[in-house]
Amino acid sequence: MKLSQFKFKLPEELIASHPADHRDESRLLVLNRSTGEIEHRIFKDIINYFVDGDIFVFNDTKVFPARLYGNKEKTGARIEVFLLRELNSENKLWDVLVEPARKIRIGNKLYFGEDESMVAEVIDNTTSRGRTLRFLYDGPHDEFKEALFKLGQTPLPAYIAREPEPEDAERYQTIYAANEGAVMAPAAGLHFSRELLKRMEIKGINQAFLTVHSGLGNFREIDVEDLTKHRMDSEQMEITQALVDMVNGVKDNEHRVCAVGTSVLRGIASAVSMGGHMKTFSGWSNKFIFPPYDFTVTDALVTNFHMPYSVMLMMTAAFGGYELVMKAYDEAIKEKYRFGAYGDAMLIL
Repeated sequence: MKLSQFKFKLPEELIASHPADHRDESRLLVLNRSTGEIEHRIFKDIINYFVDGDIFVFNDTKVFPARLYGNKEKTGARIEVFLLRELNSENKLWDVLVEPARKIRIGNKLYFGEDESMVAEVIDNTTSRGRTLRFLYDGPHDEFKEALFKLGQTPLPAYIAREPEPEDAERYQTIYAANEGAVMAPAAGLHFSRELLKRMEIKGINQAFLTVHSGLGNFREIDVEDLTKHRMDSEQMEITQALVDMVNGVKDNEHRVCAVGTSVLRGIASAVSMGGHMKTFSGWSNKFIFPPYDFTVTDALVTNFHMPYSVMLMMTAAFGGYELVMKAYDEAIKEKYRFGAYGDAMLIL
């Protein structure tokens, strides 16, 4: 597959800038792979497509307030700092992106907060925009993290062209988020309300969780036409024995496994074992999935509508079939579905 095959014209007004009023009342396009049929539903109708004994696998990563603004020493220049991950908790070292990068060199100090009480020193250049910061904070680590995150904003994707608002702290987070470490929300999970999860439980639909700390690599522009030459950024994943036992039991009973989001699709694919089963996985994966790809564990996928050229679109096309998924996207644009993290959803069966 070539990068250019994932180009499509997305009208700007279809990129959702705010979430739906209620999580489970977004629109839902249902794509049947065996018949090619497309249906238009409301998200909470998803329960009608599954039966007692099926399982939904969710990503329980938790987004942290990763975007903050500081001032450079002496010049006072305003610098955007995007926290990626903590490298060392004892020394308070963080891997970050800075903008504008040309102004930030090793040895520079940055001051954060109205009283400039949070100070960081640049100790390494990792990439053209990447830096390693050492935060100069004397208190205990928990207190430091709390103070740092109070300064941060919800890291909305760049295509949502507005400043974060107070409601984003809750809405750009799944209701079951538990393990902190993501800088982008697993968007398919944003549609699940407590009521919907309860209704699924009553119907006998199993719920299980893995952790994939979704990173900015999902938004990084692909700069090669030949997709076999693209290298994904690694993401940290945790797939426990409890999840493996549940999924393997469902497969053995010939019920369906539904991945909630492309991060879960990737997580499961990174932990496949023989005979359509899963095994445990703990560590980092840079698995890049694009068509054609043979999925042996996942039977259904819930996902949002993604941007042109994005790795999430490529994963969706790998699961649903390139022609069918692109046809569904044409239909979604015609029917004015909302795109992006705050947009509508698609169920591929």
